Amino acid sequence: MRCVDAAQPSRYDDLMSRNYPAAFVRWARLGLVLLIFLGLTGGGVWLPQGIPDRASWLASSNVFDFAGWTFDAIAVKVAQSTLHEEYYLNSSQQQQLVEQYFRLTGQIEDLQGQVEQIYADPSRRDPLQASQLLRNQLQDVEAEATARQTTVEAILQEQVACELAQQGFAAAGQVMPPVLFHFSSIPLALIISPRGVIREEASIELSPDLPLDQQVNLEDRVAKDLDVSALVVPLGGIGTYPTMIEETSSLNWATQTIAHEWTHDYLGIRPLGWNYDASPQMRTINETAADIVGTGIGSEVMAQFYPDLVPPPSPSISSPPGVPTLLPPAFDFQTEMHATRVQTDQLLAEGKINEAEAYMERQREVFVQHGYFLRKLNQAYFAFYGAYADQPGQRGSDPVGPAVERLFHRSLSLGDFLRTVAMISSYPDLLQLAGPS
Repeated sequence: MRCVDAAQPSRYDDLMSRNYPAAFVRWARLGLVLLIFLGLTGGGVWLPQGIPDRASWLASSNVFDFAGWTFDAIAVKVAQSTLHEEYYLNSSQQQQLVEQYFRLTGQIEDLQGQVEQIYADPSRRDPLQASQLLRNQLQDVEAEATARQTTVEAILQEQVACELAQQGFAAAGQVMPPVLFHFSSIPLALIISPRGVIREEASIELSPDLPLDQQVNLEDRVAKDLDVSALVVPLGGIGTYPTMIEETSSLNWATQTIAHEWTHDYLGIRPLGWNYDASPQMRTINETAADIVGTGIGSEVMAQFYPDLVPPPSPSISSPPGVPTLLPPAFDFQTEMHATRVQTDQLLAEGKINEAEAYMERQREVFVQHGYFLRKLNQAYFAFYGAYADQPGQRGSDPVGPAVERLFHRSLSLGDFLRTVAMISSYPDLLQLAGPS
């Protein structure tokens, strides 16, 4: 790990022409196939039992290939660690390369949007021909971004590791576990909650290319067959190793998500991570802690290495003291979502499931009217987004998130907070450490 400026002459163009080894991927996949074959031939017939297994069975044709992705990502990281392309760039060149990469991903998003608009336009008789120029441009920009991606990943890995080292997570000059991630299309997740209570019963990763109409059909089928609440949601990152990070044009979001997913890797070999699935409260503690660390480390990376790209603070509109405003109060997403969650929890606690679902649908229409295009607002929505409880909206009156925040504010530093929260084995442990509200 290098946290100092390296002003060596650039050999970037020369290194970019090298090919990464494919033999490792082929042999690793062959080994996996043999292991799976041995496992299948040595066991009995599996029958789905319980909601998670039955939902997995219903979604089986659309599940994400984690094994294939992991082997591909490991091959990239092995090549990356061999070449160390980032070492041939000084800090200024590294900054320019990273910023250029994210500008390219922004162009990719814009071109993809233009192509999608052409295909969505019913007046276009031949959308393939009409979008030909745009698709050619898109192919060129994607190739340019791909040529830079592995070096950008290596640079960001070091920069995040440097900030983690400042928080005391380095041993013998190396952050443990090492920061490793790969930009990728991220799987979707089918989230399932019981209808009578907001609780994540299952999360099943799906192909990122699953069309929207098939997402809706899968949700409806699972909800009908299992009498549950179901929703397909996008993910920003997944705590595989290397971690999987969504391709994005936002450098600020990327740095925070890289640190968020590294936090899951760190917790995964400690009591808090071991107990991730022990209860809904433990899942919320894990995700809220990872959000706090991700936001903190990501902000430090931006301030240290990309100060010109630090997002401005959110503007606040207020009237001078004593002067009434003639403007109607602005619609606040978090406030309205918090009220929606609290009322939904109350209705479900009273056993009024149908009333709660009708109420959520009415509230969804309110959000849409104010520009928040929620496709569905149901128990599964709250079960997923409510676990990231460093924001007050979707968590409602759930006390877990505020307790994690109290522990953070009582900690001496971000590193002290993470080392403390990592040793929590139960919700009562958290309450004892966080103190009274």
